[in-house]
Amino acid sequence: MKVLLAAVLTAAVLTVPAQALAAPDPLAVPDQSAAMQRDFGLTEPQMQERLEAETSAAKLLPAAQKAAGAAFGGAWYDASTQKLVVGLAGTVGQERAAAVRATGAQVAAVPVPARQLDQRKAAVDKLAGKAVPAVVSGWAADPRSGSVVINVQAGKRSAAVDAFVAKVAQAGAVTVKEVAAQAPRTFAAGTVGGDPYYVSNIRCSIGFSVHGGYVTAGHCGRSGIVRGWDGSDQGSFRGWSFPGNDYGWVATGYGWWTVPVVLGWGQTSDRLVRGSWEAPIGSSVCRSGSTTHWHCGTILAKNETVNYGNGQLFYGATKTSVCAEGGDSGGSFITGDQAQGVTSGGWGNCSSGGETWFQPVNEILQAYNLTLHTA
Repeated sequence: MKVLLAAVLTAAVLTVPAQALAAPDPLAVPDQSAAMQRDFGLTEPQMQERLEAETSAAKLLPAAQKAAGAAFGGAWYDASTQKLVVGLAGTVGQERAAAVRATGAQVAAVPVPARQLDQRKAAVDKLAGKAVPAVVSGWAADPRSGSVVINVQAGKRSAAVDAFVAKVAQAGAVTVKEVAAQAPRTFAAGTVGGDPYYVSNIRCSIGFSVHGGYVTAGHCGRSGIVRGWDGSDQGSFRGWSFPGNDYGWVATGYGWWTVPVVLGWGQTSDRLVRGSWEAPIGSSVCRSGSTTHWHCGTILAKNETVNYGNGQLFYGATKTSVCAEGGDSGGSFITGDQAQGVTSGGWGNCSSGGETWFQPVNEILQAYNLTLHTA
């Protein structure tokens, strides 16, 4: 009976578990209408009017830019008039301006052509190099001022910033603008044990961060891009093994970095990972996963062979009294601050109870010559 239940749970994580399908799809694109009404304070008719105007402006741009010719000085959308505005540089005759207006766009005088401003921005990039003061949040070409705007965090201008501005001003006109006092950061995240990831049509859970990526269950392994909890590209599987073993590893990129942490899901504090000393049978062990979050139990047996059915045998498994459900596969098993393994499969659920097996983490590290990221 236990073997059959284990096969059912494994089937659930190999496809998409019923539990996951019942929940809102985290990869679904949010409804744009609702989001715009909320964030812009618009009614439904106002939102529709704005979308239509912005779509029209976008479609006008190629023709308007062509009409502007060499005088083209950039373009922007004016929400107050709901019109595309095209900048015209230099001495522009009435005929040229009329040609741009004939496309449906408005015109405005700007100091320099877009081509010249783009060249100036490229020169600033080159002059800036990598030694940029931390309080300089970035820079961008501004067609309306005809300058490259250097964004400096409010209240943090210093001699170093002035020296930087003087350096890049060799490229031409620059303007300093104070912006939010917080430094910019990516909205990707560190790879945290227990967090979900997505590949093909399945959701699994991160096990432990290693230098260069993270380890997880092998039966989650697929070719193609792995996506993180927020739906953004995260990396790809570099190796996986199942059945026989149940381990795999994902090499990360796209702005994601590794963090030596296992997620506590608000049920307990997040756990720092400080090593991978193997806990003996009878020890307590806790599991973090993206479906049922944080649960604990006891290590019941080691080096067990698990039969998942259909000839799928898993050797060298560690058996625990911890529950799990579909989507938890690959998630972290940890004792104290020591990594133990990644969730493989089991039987039962976290309402009525069950047992779960994990793939010992040290075997994964040895198989792929990986180094655990520790605190």
